[in-house]
Amino acid sequence: MRLTVVGCAGSAPGPASAASCYLVEHGGFRLLLDLGNGAFGALQALADPATVDALFLTHLHADHCLDVAPFVVWHRYSGRARRPQVPLYGPVGAERRLALAYEDDGEPLTDVFDFVPVGPGLLEIGPFGVQLARTAHPVECYAIRLTVDGRSLVYTGDTGPCDRVVELARGADVLLSEAAHPDEPGLPDGLHLTGRQAGEHAAAAGVGRLLVTHVPAWVDAEAQLADARAAFPAAELVAPGLTVEI
Repeated sequence: MRLTVVGCAGSAPGPASAASCYLVEHGGFRLLLDLGNGAFGALQALADPATVDALFLTHLHADHCLDVAPFVVWHRYSGRARRPQVPLYGPVGAERRLALAYEDDGEPLTDVFDFVPVGPGLLEIGPFGVQLARTAHPVECYAIRLTVDGRSLVYTGDTGPCDRVVELARGADVLLSEAAHPDEPGLPDGLHLTGRQAGEHAAAAGVGRLLVTHVPAWVDAEAQLADARAAFPAAELVAPGLTVEI
C-alpha cells in the first residue's frame, strides 16, 4: 500500500499546501481520501484524475470536500474521463451538499459520481478492507482504516480526543492524524487534536508510525511535531508530495 500526500493544510489551503487530500494505492487501484479546497490542482501534478478509482470523504467541511466541484468540471468537459461514474463514499447527505456546492440549483451530480452513503462499520473499497468509526467533530465525520495484504493505514479525518479513533487505530502500521490545535488553554471540545494529543492517541493505539497532518498555516507545524514526539517519538510531519510505503 502506498500513501501520497496531495494536500495537508488544516482548515484551509495554505501558502505551501492545498487542503486535505491523500492518495492511497494498491495493485493499480487508486483511492482518494478527501478532496479539500485547492487539492484538485495539486492532484494533477501527482496523478491523472482519470486513474482515480474511488473517492472517500471523511466529512463535508470545505477543507475536505470542496474540490469535488472542479473534479466535476474536469469529468464532464475534459474528454479524458475513463468511466461514466466514480464511486464516492461519504456521509449521508453528501449528494445534496456537493450538488449545491457545484451550482445554486443543486442539479444532481450522479452523471459523475455513484454516491455511496456510509456509517460506522465495515465495507470494502476496491482491494481494501475498510472499517469506519465516528469521530469527535461537530459534523458527521468518519475516521477510516484501510487494510490490505496484512498492512493497515488509519486516517483520523477531523477529530477531537476520541476513544473510538484509538480503538480503530489499534495496532495499525501507520496513523495519519490531524493535529490542528496548538497546545494552549481554552480550546473548544470535540473539534481537533493538539500535537500532544495526536501523539497520545498513537501511543495508546500502539501504532507503528505517526504521520502528523492537518496543521493550519497559522499554527507552528514544528511545534506540533515536537509536541507529538513528546508522547510518541516515531512521529513525522507530512508535506505535499510525500510518499510512504506501508
